[in-house]
Amino acid sequence: MSQDKVSRERFHDEIYERIYIAILEHRLAPGTKLGEEQLARIFEVSRARVREVLSRLSHEQVVQLFPQRGAFVAKPSPEEAMDVFETRRLLEPAVVGRLIDHLTKDKVARLRQHLELELDARRREDRRAVVRLSGEFHVLLATLCGNSAYHRMMRELTTLTCLIIFLYDAPTAMSCRADEHAEIVDAIARRDLGMACQLMTEHLNHIESSLILDSLDQEIDLAAVLGDSR
Repeated sequence: MSQDKVSRERFHDEIYERIYIAILEHRLAPGTKLGEEQLARIFEVSRARVREVLSRLSHEQVVQLFPQRGAFVAKPSPEEAMDVFETRRLLEPAVVGRLIDHLTKDKVARLRQHLELELDARRREDRRAVVRLSGEFHVLLATLCGNSAYHRMMRELTTLTCLIIFLYDAPTAMSCRADEHAEIVDAIARRDLGMACQLMTEHLNHIESSLILDSLDQEIDLAAVLGDSR
């Protein structure tokens, strides 16, 4: 692969990640229009390149594409929100089980390091970092369990959950409670599968039960959110 092609692919990934993280950190609200022309100006790339990124995000259900209307940040309905949590209640105990089966000291250390990052973000009252890190905790569990399909599904589901929390203005909008993550990690470290799965299910139920099925529409300035802050 030529150096130019490698550079283009890396920049493609950078654009993808900047949009993805903006959604994860609640800087782009559900329903925000992602205009190709505006994004092309922001990132100084062609509309074709923007279209590739939006297509990738659409494949992961983070962005919705509508003929003649364009691309929008996904806006899950109340029914879709419930579907997400139902799926997570089935998937995440399986993730935890596989992780315990393949557990190492290094993996436990990585989980505890992540908990420290979450705690530090809370101390700094960095809301965006807390939201992002809370979602990334669940993705990390799937990463460490060693199943690539689980990882792909958890990445998609946690992003949708962030959108759902934003959309329905949950009292837990600051994200998952730190003590619940710590308790899950402690159970995993003890290889206590039953307790780890129970804690995970209770954790997901806690988030779901806090949802308020109302939303407010608001205009988002794409340039302010996604523009180069350097």
